[in-house]
Amino acid sequence: MNQRHPDGQGGLHRALGRRQMALLGLGSALGTGLFLGAGSAISVAGPGVLISYFAGALIALTVAFALGEMVSAMPVRGSFGAIATRYLGPFAGFAVRYIYWVALVVGIGSEVVAAAIYMRFWWPQIPLPLTVLAFAVAVTALNVTGVRSFGTAESVLSTVKASAVVAFIGLGAVLIVFGLPQRPATGVRNWVAQGGFLPEGSFAVWLVMAIVLFSFAGVELVAISAPEAREPGASLRGALRSLILRLTLFYLGAVAVMLAVTPWRELAAHHGVQTSPFVMMFAAAGIPAAASITNFVILVTALSAMNANLYAAARMLHSLGGDRLAPAALGRTTARGVPRAAVLVSSLGFLATAGLTALFGARVFSILMSLGIFGVIAVWIIILVTLLAFRRDVNRPPSTLRLHGGRLVPLLGIAALLSVYATGIFVPDMRMACMVGVPALAVLAAAYRLLVRHRPEPGSALLPAGAPQPGDAL
Repeated sequence: MNQRHPDGQGGLHRALGRRQMALLGLGSALGTGLFLGAGSAISVAGPGVLISYFAGALIALTVAFALGEMVSAMPVRGSFGAIATRYLGPFAGFAVRYIYWVALVVGIGSEVVAAAIYMRFWWPQIPLPLTVLAFAVAVTALNVTGVRSFGTAESVLSTVKASAVVAFIGLGAVLIVFGLPQRPATGVRNWVAQGGFLPEGSFAVWLVMAIVLFSFAGVELVAISAPEAREPGASLRGALRSLILRLTLFYLGAVAVMLAVTPWRELAAHHGVQTSPFVMMFAAAGIPAAASITNFVILVTALSAMNANLYAAARMLHSLGGDRLAPAALGRTTARGVPRAAVLVSSLGFLATAGLTALFGARVFSILMSLGIFGVIAVWIIILVTLLAFRRDVNRPPSTLRLHGGRLVPLLGIAALLSVYATGIFVPDMRMACMVGVPALAVLAAAYRLLVRHRPEPGSALLPAGAPQPGDAL
């Protein structure tokens, strides 16, 4: 039986289990960042991109456990945005939630474009905007159901793609070690066959970090879903550990197999959005049926990530509405605990994407990905800064998770993220992300001043009326 989580305006229902929370995070993070973005990263760094993915996993791990430490103590509506309000000030809480909401809407757009592109594998004559709209309607309809139904559907989608990645890695291992009839085993010589392991130099490994971090974006969804978990503390601990382990194994394993079976320059030459490196690898291996199946799985992956991102975007907008930083209607929920208005407004990103796709075609995917990466980096930096302030509060509620390493680890994480943002200017696919950062913050600052000029200070965002006190839920 669902429990209600009172949060002032309406009520989010506690209906998610630990496995559903982990798969929700996996649903967002294991998306087109791996299946399409990997090609862009390989084209810049070659086989050395494996180091990039390992470094990206460490940064994602740092952010995930920083979130876990704070949210396990304060499983409130608005998650890290509400906590930032308390420890960094009202503007920080306002800005991080809107930045994250925009990044999610952009992410939704990139995933739905990717899904439409994958459909062209079978039906190239279908117009992209039409496919975008069809997927948009389906995913929006799913998100306005109850959270339990949503969680079940997302679990199924995430399980399908996770199982497929495991199968992909297993089949790749067969090609590497044993080979197939009329195709000898490749071994791992392709890692060094064309210019060595670092053919573009060691600096290229860091240059692609912006693309790699985009691949890991989505670990935050576990924390966002905590207010709708049946047991927030225990569920959050288990979900985070499971999520990070799976993502690290999936990304490193899949990219390592891809680079071993197919020479990296071939992957780099075909890293555009018209075909995934995964599909190309199987086609090169002479397994056309597997290529078609893989394309279907990648389509499911895009739909799953789109679904999870819309869920998170709606919850962010719902918390802003509840704290009077967006129209009040966005802070309400239905009798089934669904923030329907927030879902519908967030889904407007689909319409914008359909329009952009009609104008620019498949090129819009790279534009959306580059815009989304700024939001991810900015949000992760604010999360780590908030953790430092959170730890200075001697009266903070007890946490059931902790990021080890004292102040050094979050400080190193902040430095790494700032470095990634700075080097993104040298990567064509990410250059736009560097150009929108400061103007975006300026627009948010102006909007904040206009919005709160005649309103009470939104410092209560951490504890909306009727919400549980920090730590009570645990």
